[in-house]
Amino acid sequence: MKERGKGTEPSVDERYTQWKSLVPVLYDWLANHNLVWPSLSCRWGPQLEQATYKNRQRLYLSEQTDGSVPNTLVIANCEVVKPRVAAAEHISQFNEEARSPFVKKFKTIIHPGEVNRIRELPQNSKIVATHTDSPDVLIWDVEAQPNRHAVLGATNSRPDLILTGHQDNAEFALAMCPTEPFVLSGGKDKSVVLWSIHDHISTLAADTGATKSPGSGGSSAKHASKAGGTNDKPADSPSIGPRGVYQGHGDTVEDVQFCPSSAQEFCSVGDDSCLILWDARVGSSPVVKVEKAHDADLHCVDWNPHDVNFILTGSADATVRMFDRRNLTSGGVGLPVHKFEGHSAAVLCVQWSPDKSSVFGSSAEDGILNIWDHEKVGNVGSKMQNVPPGLFFRHAGHRDKVVDFHWNASDPWTIVSVSDDCESTGGGGTLQIWRMIDLIYRPEEEVLAELDSFKSHILTCSS
Repeated sequence: MKERGKGTEPSVDERYTQWKSLVPVLYDWLANHNLVWPSLSCRWGPQLEQATYKNRQRLYLSEQTDGSVPNTLVIANCEVVKPRVAAAEHISQFNEEARSPFVKKFKTIIHPGEVNRIRELPQNSKIVATHTDSPDVLIWDVEAQPNRHAVLGATNSRPDLILTGHQDNAEFALAMCPTEPFVLSGGKDKSVVLWSIHDHISTLAADTGATKSPGSGGSSAKHASKAGGTNDKPADSPSIGPRGVYQGHGDTVEDVQFCPSSAQEFCSVGDDSCLILWDARVGSSPVVKVEKAHDADLHCVDWNPHDVNFILTGSADATVRMFDRRNLTSGGVGLPVHKFEGHSAAVLCVQWSPDKSSVFGSSAEDGILNIWDHEKVGNVGSKMQNVPPGLFFRHAGHRDKVVDFHWNASDPWTIVSVSDDCESTGGGGTLQIWRMIDLIYRPEEEVLAELDSFKSHILTCSS
């Protein structure tokens, strides 16, 4: 990240130094993990163990190498410290150049091509999908995959399934359905493609002479010739074709998302500045097309799991916008409920919180991960000088673009975030796992009552 506007904005190092001095005050827990190679995606896997002071959980991330060693999909074990356990002095004592003792590599999968996106299957989070620089989506059973040693010349790991159907590379847009084992993807061919992992099971049954289940259109038992589009030896991974291909974008599709309550409804955003809503039950054309949803390319989208009327979009115009699907446009142009303006560079990732329906996070190329509450927009009491409406926490622990983050559904208010630090430090990347102090997000009356109780306790003790 380049220094912007000398005299008006602090440099990256100045901002980071200021942030680090505030860590003991702002955070309930923070783990900083220096990565050898950049990671473009990080996701929580299943929780493995619960203990008195911390929980153990799988963590998925990627290693994007320079070719001296293979690109990998990494499965790590993470120790997540429980709320109000870590001491303030311990939280602030970390070395930016060191690996965190809370994150330990468990297994390495040698990935055919770099990993641009990782998404876990909600019905079985041991199954993940990955996007690479190819038209295919790769499906992995991370528990069944053998552990590999990533050395130059090592053969690629074999995907458990390959999803075919794109006509050009599909690099970033990838989503898993909350209600069915469906996968959604978007790519440079301007199309959105839908698969059912069940179709693989149907195909296997057909191969053994059983009757093929209805609805498994496009399934193919043929083996993929190239896993991940590389020039390596043909893989013997099975492949299946799509349930549907949806055309409507005028440029690359950058992100896709399912409606949380329906496997048939989904949305997509792209470099044509459009937000499109689809319904597989009514055909392959857009149900609603929002032109000019932003003033630039759209990079990311998320659909509120608590209230399916609200959809978030993030763009190269440095804003996050919230749309209500009941009233998406005005005069053919996007009509957002609110524009959230708290970034100074392109927004790369948006995600609703699983813990509170009105809260979401956004990360950007400015190295900032902002936490917002749209219910605070317009609150007279929350209007602070130079603070954008709705913004209530700013994580500034990264020194370069925050390419991905993921809320933890098992440990409330806990986030994993990752930055690509190559431009600013020449290093690999930084993985951080953190939880803001609960005084920040708890209801104001609850916090005030606790402070009153604390004051009474102090007075009692002093007398």
